[in-house]
Amino acid sequence: MHSLKGHFLIATAQMPDPRFQEQVVYICAHTDEGAMGLVVNHPIETLTLADILESADLPVPTHPLPSVYMGGPVEIENGFFLHSADYRPRNFIEVSDTVLLSRDPDILHDIVREQGPAHYLFLLGYAGWAPGQLEHELTVNGWLAVPGNDRILFDTPDDQKWKEAAKGYGIDISLYGDVIGSA
Repeated sequence: MHSLKGHFLIATAQMPDPRFQEQVVYICAHTDEGAMGLVVNHPIETLTLADILESADLPVPTHPLPSVYMGGPVEIENGFFLHSADYRPRNFIEVSDTVLLSRDPDILHDIVREQGPAHYLFLLGYAGWAPGQLEHELTVNGWLAVPGNDRILFDTPDDQKWKEAAKGYGIDISLYGDVIGSA
């Protein structure tokens, strides 16, 4: 099996789960035991990072803070940081040479002191797949898998990530469902 760790999964028109319509998932782990990823283009409109900092009794910095994202439908009470590798917390998983995943709460303290990662997303929950489940969803064209891209991950506006992730590989995702099929 080829690992999709560090890849984007771009939901296609054939995605049967409406929760993932026009979503981009960044795969953080993919082994024979299953897969785990984070939806990176679904900001939560009713929750801000300032709210998270206040609930942790931390001061809210004056510099702009990014959105909080719905990372997926599993364990939505758990927070995750997807961030640039320039910052190394005590505990992390290396997703790629340039992107790390962490749940280390010290990152919040460092963000407040402007000593955190140069680029980061804070996400609640994750998307998970049992062994073989993601591979099946790929065979029925529910997802398009493409290599991840830090510019799209951290710098592209959320409402453009779905199209831009596919466009970077010459694919117009809005037409994708009309031209795929099985031979």
